[in-house]
Amino acid sequence: MNPTSGVLYRMMEWVTRFAFLNLLWIVFTLTGGLILGFFPATVSMFAIIRKWLMGESDIPVFQTFLTYYKKEFFKSNLLGLFVGGIILLIGVDIFYMYANGIDILRITYYPLFIFILLLILFLFYIFPAFVHFDLKILPLFKNAFLIMLIHPLHNLFILISLVSVFFIMREIPALFFIFGGSTYAFITMWLSLHAFHKIENKKKTA
Repeated sequence: MNPTSGVLYRMMEWVTRFAFLNLLWIVFTLTGGLILGFFPATVSMFAIIRKWLMGESDIPVFQTFLTYYKKEFFKSNLLGLFVGGIILLIGVDIFYMYANGIDILRITYYPLFIFILLLILFLFYIFPAFVHFDLKILPLFKNAFLIMLIHPLHNLFILISLVSVFFIMREIPALFFIFGGSTYAFITMWLSLHAFHKIENKKKTA
């Protein structure tokens, strides 16, 4: 096999892996009735992406996904309960402000929108932190939030990368279905791992 053929083969192999992982994410999300399936399926997807990035590229994808899905089903849904509660609270606040239309309430718009932005950035790290650290839910929230605060450049790179991918996939909507979830997981897991390793290295040299 010539070098060019070898490179093309490896590229197609990884394209197939990402598509298969994305399909598993969709199927297992629906298997859990969407609400109960989303968080364990997403955690499983991130766990596999993490293993790939750590050099374990030959793991059996389906079996590994299923193992994580079963193992983290309750803990990941507990995470979903906390995250869903925060999002619901924000949604109620926004609805209340718009429904009342009272001028004095508009002074709360900017703090609320800043909080929403921080929440979005925090959510970029929550799944990577879940599969990388062995922590309970509240310490996990604390770690993910602190990592988000002390790595603004990583936040920026994640936003730029995801926005770029969004505009590319918008031109070919089928790509969202085939690669949307796995691409998001790869970008956020890759940049999050870089942030995690920086923190771990600082602890070693401290």
